[in-house]
Amino acid sequence: MISKEEKKQAFRTTWMSIIGNFILTVAKGTVGIIGNSQAMIADAIESCADIISSFVVLVGLNFSTKAPDKNHPYGHGKFEPIATFITIGFLITSALIIGQQSITRILDGHTETPSKFTLVVLGSIIIIKYSLYKYVLYRGKKLNSSSLEADAGHHRSDALISLSAFVGISISIFGGEGYETADSWAALFAVGIILFNSYLLFRPAFGEIMDENLYDDFIEKVKQESIKVDGVIDTEKCYIRKMGFKFYVDLHIIVDGELSVRQGHDIAHDVKDSLKADFNEIADVLIHVEPNAKPH
Repeated sequence: MISKEEKKQAFRTTWMSIIGNFILTVAKGTVGIIGNSQAMIADAIESCADIISSFVVLVGLNFSTKAPDKNHPYGHGKFEPIATFITIGFLITSALIIGQQSITRILDGHTETPSKFTLVVLGSIIIIKYSLYKYVLYRGKKLNSSSLEADAGHHRSDALISLSAFVGISISIFGGEGYETADSWAALFAVGIILFNSYLLFRPAFGEIMDENLYDDFIEKVKQESIKVDGVIDTEKCYIRKMGFKFYVDLHIIVDGELSVRQGHDIAHDVKDSLKADFNEIADVLIHVEPNAKPH
């Protein structure tokens, strides 16, 4: 189970994302409308979707950190990648809206040039969003939270979208006649960024919910620590699954085949206790004891 302090940190981080995105959504939308920038309005739509997705992350964190019960003996950790899927759905939806609006304006030959002051606002937003991305990503990796990492991905998408909007608006303003649609092309480019980042978020979450083998380095560390325990000759199979913030380990250890069942049982418990002490992210270890030689 995740500790109360870890859960508090996760919630605090997500609320920071929500508050930050709300302020930026209002700023982008207002400046986009006043400054006549489709790219900035598209950016505001994406930030609005981020607010919704952050609330989904909050719900996911709340459910995924609930203690195991009779119907869910392994806990509720699988709800976290499900929350990530819902978040990705919001991202893709916002991308389609932005894409449709951008294509319409390009085909209509939109000729209104954005105001110069939008560049100043965008420059500040890019710095803020990149800082939020780095902070939320750090928290997500520290807590082994795929939904927090997905939330960080939104901040990265937003920063990249704001950067593309900055470039598009600059071309539209300083390029002169014939470059007015650069703003809309920048918004359309942002769609590609959102869709690509959606895939990057989807892949690990899908692997997690399918119990895919994604932790080769971690498996090697578990094996190396296991053979340090007295009585363990070697290890055989090792499988690791992720449930929310924590990992569940299935491990086969090899011991002297002449040992009693009680002795093998005690060694298995020593290995389990050792691994849980060495790796805070491990929730539980299921150990199968193998004899190193067949009895005669």
